[in-house]
Amino acid sequence: MSQPALASPPSYWEQITGKMPHFDALDGWRGISILLVLAGHMLPLGPKQYHMNGAVAACGMALFFTLSGFLIASTLLYQPSVPQFLIRRFCRILPLAWLYLLVALPLAHAALANYPPLFLFYANLPPFWLTSPGTGHLWSLSVEMQFYMVAALLCALLQRRGLLALPFLCLAVTANRIAHGEILSIVTWFRVDEILAGATLALLMHLPGSERLRRLLLPLNPYLLMALLLAASHDRFPWLDYARPYIAASLVGCTLVRERGALSTVLASRFLRYMAKISYALYVLHPATAEGWLGRGSSVVKYAKRPLCFALAFLGAHLSTNYYERYWIGWGKQWARRFARPQQPRQ
Repeated sequence: MSQPALASPPSYWEQITGKMPHFDALDGWRGISILLVLAGHMLPLGPKQYHMNGAVAACGMALFFTLSGFLIASTLLYQPSVPQFLIRRFCRILPLAWLYLLVALPLAHAALANYPPLFLFYANLPPFWLTSPGTGHLWSLSVEMQFYMVAALLCALLQRRGLLALPFLCLAVTANRIAHGEILSIVTWFRVDEILAGATLALLMHLPGSERLRRLLLPLNPYLLMALLLAASHDRFPWLDYARPYIAASLVGCTLVRERGALSTVLASRFLRYMAKISYALYVLHPATAEGWLGRGSSVVKYAKRPLCFALAFLGAHLSTNYYERYWIGWGKQWARRFARPQQPRQ
């Protein structure tokens, strides 16, 4: 009798199957990142000569970008359909961003020339089209959207193996920053290494055969990395700034490989999960709460109004997340299913 044929072992990329793993720590860091950004933008953080507001906000953005890169690379690894990816990302980002712009730009009396760059997310590039007040913070969405397009293009051309180029792009961007002496830039090719470092961390966490490299994260002290990240975000330590993307990725990474401990408990807390849930809406909407009457007066008067600004920001973010954005995200998921690849029968 002939022996039954043995199934061939799965190829390297076929080993990345099933549902994308969820890490509770990522929600915690996302919640912390938006709280740092809000604090840096809306609270007095010590005497001005210490420049702590800028450092804290930059620290929050480094974490935010790290998490964004991690999410995008992970999504494309487990769901490599480029049309699905773009539909879901656009339905996540565009509805609130465009609605905000439709309100903010007329109120800021922005010139018509500012509209296309902001709506198409290239306003952070020279000669710059960000307007003040109202849209200056949206430079980060431009960086993210441009990264989405590059990641999607790599997958379209090379499938999932194209993501292996991201770590090399990260190092190239950092080298470019060093060559030009750029510290905290809003220009994509001088800032996107923070997102690319997060994408590299995702590859490290998900790719088969990376176990030994992941174990290198275990000895790292997250509290020391927090202090280093704050220092790397401060303008008094410019030589450390170039390491900021890698410090942020290492900080997040060492908490992913450690599933226990006091910090893990905090990162998995309900409060930080809720902050993570409304973080995108908080980021987009929060500058509007400090405009008009709420932004007028002496420093004492303005900061006395800050509790009301926070209340408005959290209320607007809660309503946007649970009603407005939720509709578009659900619609995007339904639309993306049309591009789902049919499942191949198992051998």
